[in-house]
Amino acid sequence: MRVWVDQDLCTGDGLCEEIAPAVFRLLDDGLCYVVDAGEVLPGGGSEALASVTSTHEDAVREAAEECPGECIFLADDGAAEGGVGAGGGAAA
Repeated sequence: MRVWVDQDLCTGDGLCEEIAPAVFRLLDDGLCYVVDAGEVLPGGGSEALASVTSTHEDAVREAAEECPGECIFLADDGAAEGGVGAGGGAAA
């Protein structure tokens, strides 16, 4: 699984970071970014796809479901899924 955040939709609530701190990080700009191999991916958006280990998949899915901005998007098997409210993926 891979994950990315659409910062244009992010509300900065930080629920994603609370649920899956190994994968999401709220930065000084008040927006969420994904973390890959311990590093925050710059820029955000679909160009910043982070790999999610099987250990964190459930937490990432939960974060996406709980996200008020519906800005977390998951990619499985190379196909991107939409935000939870946007047609069946995940949002944080």
